[in-house]
Amino acid sequence: MRYTVSGTLLEACVLGVLSVEPTYGYDLTQKVQSVLTVSESTLYPVLRRLLGEELLRAYDATHDGRNRRYYEITEQGTVLLSQYQDDWQQYKKQVEKLITGGQSGEQK
Repeated sequence: MRYTVSGTLLEACVLGVLSVEPTYGYDLTQKVQSVLTVSESTLYPVLRRLLGEELLRAYDATHDGRNRRYYEITEQGTVLLSQYQDDWQQYKKQVEKLITGGQSGEQK
């Protein structure tokens, strides 16, 4: 199942993928699209914005005679990802309360 997401959540997902290892554009797109409904025309502006905010850096490398643009997370990007992860945990708890009718691990 794939999900549609907001811009902020998409940013968090991109940073999360890149926190594992630098990834070239096509591979990053495939990883994100395996879970989320997002087009390349949506993803690349997010990458450009994250680059502009110095949350990512990009570099080119040759692979099998072809040039690939790789993206990697910066220290500032890692700090923002940590914030997003904390926010996500709080968000999940609140949504779980709603979905379970307020019974999410709570004593009544």
